[in-house]
Amino acid sequence: MVSLGLFGLLYWRKRMRSVSALPISDRVRAAAGITTPAVGAQDFKAILRTHELLPDLRGSGDSFRTLRAYFAAVEKLGRLIPSTAKWSEAEMTSCVRYAAVKVDQHLERNRTWSDQMRGK
Repeated sequence: MVSLGLFGLLYWRKRMRSVSALPISDRVRAAAGITTPAVGAQDFKAILRTHELLPDLRGSGDSFRTLRAYFAAVEKLGRLIPSTAKWSEAEMTSCVRYAAVKVDQHLERNRTWSDQMRGK
């Protein structure tokens, strides 16, 4: 059972890392109020607030529960074990990038649905 849980975590992390490698649009940066060229762990709350403000035109949206839990665990690990601080910062930055890309996809999906509703 533990092996299955570990496999699931590693699979989710691999998917998160691949999404986080995608570019983050200027519209997400602007919506979240990020003015720096690179997003970092310090931008996590801004990205989450932006996500919470977006309506989901398809119904219930992703609340990033797993991502929030992972971010919090990695952040705590980085504080408790100083030798993991660099790794922890990189993981948290990947979390922020993942969330930003997902918010961008959400914005694009909403724009597409809105255009379809208006007959464009």
